[in-house]
Amino acid sequence: MGNTTHRRPASEIRAAIAAERRELAVILDGLSAEEWNAPTLCGGWRVREVAAHMTMGFRYSLTKMVWELIKARGSLHQMTDRCAHKDAAAHSTRELAALLGDNADHPWRPPVGGIEAALGHDVIHGLDITVALGLGRQVPEDRLRILLEGVDAKTLKFFGADLGGIELRADDLDWSFGTGTPLHGTAQDLLLVAYGRRLPPGHFSGEPGDRFLAARA
Repeated sequence: MGNTTHRRPASEIRAAIAAERRELAVILDGLSAEEWNAPTLCGGWRVREVAAHMTMGFRYSLTKMVWELIKARGSLHQMTDRCAHKDAAAHSTRELAALLGDNADHPWRPPVGGIEAALGHDVIHGLDITVALGLGRQVPEDRLRILLEGVDAKTLKFFGADLGGIELRADDLDWSFGTGTPLHGTAQDLLLVAYGRRLPPGHFSGEPGDRFLAARA
């Protein structure tokens, strides 16, 4: 039931990353102007800021990334937030969608976490968009399982997820994590919880559900 970690072949994860980026690029390309300006599960970011952030690794050299971090006085959060807003204004929505699809095979990965973290980056930010917009997209099971297998205490700490006294228990996959009062939901919704997200109403069942609801606009 819990996360039984085993190392997946890098080729399998690279294929999952490429497929995720291509599918998300198609979704982004079909959004209306209103949807591009809609809020997401990332606080303070509209769809266009999330898309700009997702493509940042393709557009910034290591030197530029370091310089932006220096300007932010070492704050990764401040750096990514400023760059997301700046880049969202500098690129058209068509350009942002194309950047994601055209770089499906780009080898970028976050500075920590390895290739699995690159998949997590794309899947979670994709869900930040599609869940907030109510598009009903289901991430393929093979990609979800790669990420679910990697959920651990370090994941919760990095993303600021407080699961004290709660067991995440998926209704659609044989997966659970933690101990305590069960929080039921789909595997992808519970993955978002583990990554520190709060979701709109209707995604969870179980007594702890209210702890993980997004604030009403």
